[in-house]
Order: sequence, then C-alpha cells, then structure tokens
Amino acid sequence: MISAPADPPAHRPGRLRRELVVFALIGVASNVVYALAFLLVRGHLGGQASNVIALIVSTYANTAANRRFTFNVRGPGGAMRHQTWGFALFGVQLAITASALFVLHLVAPGAGHAVELATIIGAAALATVLRFVAFRVWVFRERPR
Repeated sequence: MISAPADPPAHRPGRLRRELVVFALIGVASNVVYALAFLLVRGHLGGQASNVIALIVSTYANTAANRRFTFNVRGPGGAMRHQTWGFALFGVQLAITASALFVLHLVAPGAGHAVELATIIGAAALATVLRFVAFRVWVFRERPR
C-alpha cells in the first residue's frame, strides 16, 4: 500500500495559529523586558541612549525566544545568522515607526501626545506583522536537508 507523503512541517494544520499565539506572547514579554531595561539604564543615561540600549536588549531576547519557542529552532547552528537578521528587521521596524512619526509631524505639527502614541502603536503593529512574516518565510524558514 502506498501512503500519501506527510505534510511538510510548515503546512501542518494548526501550526500557523500556534506560531501566532507564541509570537504574541513573546512580544508581550519583550515589551516588559524593554521597559525594565529602559528604566534601569534611564537613571544613568539620557532618554534616547536608554531607548537604544533597551531596544537592543529586547530585540536580542525577542529573536532568541522566537527562534526557540515560536519557530522551534534548537541548537547553536545558525544562531548568529538569525540574530543578525533579527537586528536587520529591528532596523526596518525602527525606520517604520520613526517615519510614521516624522510624517505625522509634517502633516499635523501640533499633534498631541495621544495622537503621537496612536501613530506609533499603528506603525509598530504594522512592523510587528512584517517581522512575523519575515521571521516565518525568511529568517526561520525550513531549509531542505
């Protein structure tokens, strides 16, 4: 009897849903790490420097956690490459959020903090969706053996 080939791991039912849930949970935890790192460094450095350091720490932790728990990649193989790509995506995220704020200030120079916050949240949401897709199809995609 000939049996049908098994679905490739990336196409197993429920996998995308599980990845989205785990990715979201890691995102929440990463924001907590970011906030704590920012508060720890903020007493010694200015706001922008504290922001950059906190983002670097949280991006490293986020990429490592997503590598292990969301995309089930274990072992040291490829870890440096994954972190490098994670930081490249961080650059894209930073560009998206900074650009959104820049455009807001061009269009509405007197926008209040609430509007700025809404703009950043929207841009960050877009960047997060792009990060998930990039992680799934580029950074942590399954390679032929």
